[in-house]
Amino acid sequence: MISAVAETYKIHPQTLRLYERLGLLKPSRSNGNTRLYTPEDLDRLEVILSLTRDLGVNLAGVEVILNMREKMEKLQNQVEEIIAFVREQLPPSAFGAMRNNALVRVPAAKIIRSNRWSP
Repeated sequence: MISAVAETYKIHPQTLRLYERLGLLKPSRSNGNTRLYTPEDLDRLEVILSLTRDLGVNLAGVEVILNMREKMEKLQNQVEEIIAFVREQLPPSAFGAMRNNALVRVPAAKIIRSNRWSP
C-alpha cells in the first residue's frame, strides 16, 4: 500500500502519486482501488530514487533512462533467443571447431545476468 511504501522509502505519498501520474510507476489496484506495489514496482522505485537522490537526475531524465533500460532488456532477450536458435541449428561440435579455427582463440564467455541495477 502507498502509505507503507512511502514510510519504508522515506518519501511522501504524493511523490508516489506523482511518479504514477508521470508513468514512472504503474502499481496495480485492488478492488477497493488501493495501490498495490509488486516487488518489481519496488525495484523500479529504488532505481528512481537512486537516480534522483544519488545522481541528481531530474524526472525527465529518469523517464529516458528507464525507457532505455527496458529497450536494452528487450534487446538482450532477443540476442539470447538468437543465440539459442543458432545453438539449436548447429551441431555441438561446430562451436568447438569455430573456436579452435579462429585467428585468436578466445575462451568461452561466461555471462552473468543480474536483475538488479545499481548506478
